[in-house]
Amino acid sequence: MAILQRIARNKDNRFWSPGIKGFPVKNRYTAGVAGQTFFKKIKEEGQIYGSRCEKCSITYVPARIYCERCFNQFEEKDWLEVGNKGTLYSFTVTHFTKSGEPKQQPSIIGAVRIADGLLFHHLDECRAKDLKIGMSVQAELVPREERKGGLGDIKYFKPL
Repeated sequence: MAILQRIARNKDNRFWSPGIKGFPVKNRYTAGVAGQTFFKKIKEEGQIYGSRCEKCSITYVPARIYCERCFNQFEEKDWLEVGNKGTLYSFTVTHFTKSGEPKQQPSIIGAVRIADGLLFHHLDECRAKDLKIGMSVQAELVPREERKGGLGDIKYFKPL
């Protein structure tokens, strides 16, 4: 289930079947107003949006509904497209799966600075030895018809 899918009635949220074995759902997660708008913009427009606090001169990515410094509440006018390019802030190479099994191919996870925020995501179309902190990277999105309204709509970031 994508994060933008809504369950109309709580009683319908008691069981989730991921396609293999189902399990009971005890907690319900929502991305909130800012998160849902953030994911909706990626899904529908293919763009990353942030929210800007004019008082503090900070642009939050992912977007927020209020400034974490001055508690100013953001309105629709405070949302802006920040683009799909960022700067590689940090990265690591993972050699093991979440369950501790060795991976056949190591993967690279990066912290990408966009405006004043960080997005953590996969890096691809590169080798770890070619990456440099501070280099420019760009988001590669899944095709529009395959987007589901989550962070997975960004396939990976790649060096420019």
